[in-house]
Parts: sequence; structure tokens; C-alpha cells
Amino acid sequence: MSPVKWRSRHSQADTLGLIVDNPRSMAAEAYRTLRTNVQFYNVAEPMRRLLFTSATPREGKSITAANLAIAFAQADKKVIIIDADLRRPNLHRIFQISNQVGLTDVLLGTSDLASTLVSTVVPGLLVLPAGPLPPNPAEMLGSPRMRGLLDELNKEADLVIIDSPPVVIVTDAAVLAPLADGVILVVAAGEVNREVVQQAKSQLEAVRARVLGIVLNGVEDKAKSHDSYYY
Repeated sequence: MSPVKWRSRHSQADTLGLIVDNPRSMAAEAYRTLRTNVQFYNVAEPMRRLLFTSATPREGKSITAANLAIAFAQADKKVIIIDADLRRPNLHRIFQISNQVGLTDVLLGTSDLASTLVSTVVPGLLVLPAGPLPPNPAEMLGSPRMRGLLDELNKEADLVIIDSPPVVIVTDAAVLAPLADGVILVVAAGEVNREVVQQAKSQLEAVRARVLGIVLNGVEDKAKSHDSYYY
């Protein structure tokens, strides 16, 4: 594989809804707290692969994964975030990068990993976008090639973060979850009932995934600014 280029090619922040644009916000502080919690979950064995999923669509899993990736990169970690949502990818929109080539191309062998990884405004953070959407996402994500790719990425980065589809809707997250050191379930406050969240957790536990916890997304702190949202 060609050498991975970790240096940012961006001269200024051009991202969408990321804490790098407002590092002193309550949200930024909340992500730093989440980073600390993940780091101290198991001091003896640091997390090398972290998977994000949700119970249902539009709960904020992608932006949550992206912001935690930034928080780790800002702590001098080399981080690669993968858009493994091969049904409704969103990381390319969040980071405002191209999605013409990505994960699916690497898995098919039509693109080299080093040239497919995209640098971001944050030094030490690379993105592997989803690429063209395949007809068989679950099969691709559960393939030996995906396992090999994750091993290869872990040789390059301190932490690999995987953004996967909602676990209750499709099987993709359940396929990927056993490959991760830990899973974070993102729940939108006031949008999903307890039974659906429990179903999501049960489906992850059924494949022996290590569920680290739940991030409650979109909570308004009424004691602070009316537009301050955090988890």
C-alpha cells in the first residue's frame, strides 16, 4: 500500500455541523467527555475499532461519529473514520468531500486504499467515504475483504471509527458489530420509544457485540443557551 498522507489539505474549516467550527461550545465539551469515557472504558486494552449505529434513521449517528473522530484527532491520535452505511451514506456530506470513490471500490479492488482515503480540516483525521452504493451491502460488509481492510487500517491508525446503518432497519450493523472493540448506540431524544431502543440493544447483544453505552442526541439544555444541544 502507498504511504497514507495524514497532513490536511484544507486551509480552513469547510465542514458541516462539526465541533471544529466551534471548539468552545457545549457540544465540543460533551464530545471531549465522551472521548474520555471511551478511553477509560478499558485502560488495559484501548479501543482500536469503534462502531456507531442507531435504532432508526435520522438519529444523528453520523454527526456523532464524526465529532468523536475529531475529538480523538485533536488529542493527537491518528483516526480513520469509515462510512460503512452503504445504503444512505452521509459522511461525505458532513465533511463536504467527494463520494465518487470509496469503501466499495477498495473492497472490490478497483481503488487503492491510500489514494481513496481523504484528508480533512483536522490534522490526523482521514475519511474513507462509502463510494458507489452496491446491491448487496450486508454481503460486502461481512466479507473477508472487509475484515482484511479493518486489519490494514488498524496498522495505520490509532483508532478506526465505523459509521454503520441503523441496526433495527437492516442487518449491516449486526454484521459489522462483532468486528469492533465496542459499539455506541445513538438515540435521538424524544424521537424513539424505549421498546425500539431495547430492540436495537438486544440485536447487538445477540451477535455478541460489546455495547459500550448509549449517546442521547439532541438534548436541549434549558439552563444554558436556547440553541445549545448536546448529548
